Amino acid sequence: MIAILVLAVIQGVAEFLPISSSAHLVIFRDLFGVGKNLITNDISLIFDISLHLGTTLAVLIYFYKDFRNMFESVIKLRIKDNSLLQLIIVATIPTAIVGFLLDDIIEEQLRDKYFIIAIVLIVMGIVIYFIDKLKCEKKCINQLTIMDSLIIGCMQIFALFPGVSRSGATIAASRFLNINREDAAKFSFYLSLPVVLGATILQIVKIDTSIIINNITIFIVGILVSFLTGIVSIKCLLKYLKNNNFKIFMWYRIVFGLLVLLYIFMK
Repeated sequence: MIAILVLAVIQGVAEFLPISSSAHLVIFRDLFGVGKNLITNDISLIFDISLHLGTTLAVLIYFYKDFRNMFESVIKLRIKDNSLLQLIIVATIPTAIVGFLLDDIIEEQLRDKYFIIAIVLIVMGIVIYFIDKLKCEKKCINQLTIMDSLIIGCMQIFALFPGVSRSGATIAASRFLNINREDAAKFSFYLSLPVVLGATILQIVKIDTSIIINNITIFIVGILVSFLTGIVSIKCLLKYLKNNNFKIFMWYRIVFGLLVLLYIFMK
């Protein structure tokens, strides 16, 4: 059960920080063997579903008022041009299309390519840092345009590859468009709700519900722990970005990537 807790914490933290949750889960579980004996192939999918449900719930609860306001505007027909809901929908479309068509292929081809994942971790960390460093913070979230959201959505496609980081790709794209750091992170979190929820629903239809019932403890623990750590991760990142840049995440990704490469070569 300790392994379950460790992996759930990793998901809850890494889903929102620009360090790639998919890469961390693949490396810790499949390469380092954390929980590999407990989370066998027949229940790995339901465990992943539980982790994603937990982090999705974290976004929904943390930004509940924001999402409520978005949908109240729709219900009351107060939709404005370039409303936040419109921007989220536009940014979600590219990833939804490509993810639906290619997610299984990418998963099969890259899941165990640890060398490539490590390199992507390092390179993307450097990219995120320098994009942030070279751009100013002259725009806020309510100044995003439809074209801005489409660009961010197209960048989100790259997050299908383990090691890129969905939050990292979308934050980097927002910073490239001169969105301030805190709002770049917020928009990234907003985008995670439809993207992660959609991917989770696609996974749910693939499984036999009896597997969830037979492993209900693992399922519930995965949801609760990833939810709680996700809430903390969101809060800490938003607070951190008020006065700091992405240097710490660049160095973390570089060090972690190098450690993975070292592990591979010494294995």
